[in-house]
Amino acid sequence: MRKVISLLIIVLGIVADQLMKAWVMLHIPENGEKKLIPGIFALTHETNNGAAWSSLQGQQWFFLILTPIVLVIAIIFLWRKIKQNWYLVGLSLIIAGALGNFIDRVRLGYVVDMFETLFVNFPIFNVADSLLTVGFICLLVAILHEN
Repeated sequence: MRKVISLLIIVLGIVADQLMKAWVMLHIPENGEKKLIPGIFALTHETNNGAAWSSLQGQQWFFLILTPIVLVIAIIFLWRKIKQNWYLVGLSLIIAGALGNFIDRVRLGYVVDMFETLFVNFPIFNVADSLLTVGFICLLVAILHEN
């Protein structure tokens, strides 16, 4: 049952990420913006050929090599720790987020970002980035609660 839950988290995360990216690519021109909550939140179609906060720009080869390694490690840890809830959720979210952005890199050569916070200067991000962030927070909680 835990494997099914993990697989559901991974599949739903990837589907949500890819559907959101497809919608943005269809409805918002590149570098275009659709304000949802003026002064607070917008959908902005941005392409990112780097990592978080647009670091390592143009280093797609690095991510195409690193992501499968990270995925294998995450899957091994998930397999070993699947009976522990925080690990199950955290690692499943990390796998979903990594795969979501990896699909973009392989298919498009860049990652599509769209969520922009207008009230604070924060990098534009996507669903996969959110999954990775929440996954790492869950993983930190799991590590801190381990005996």
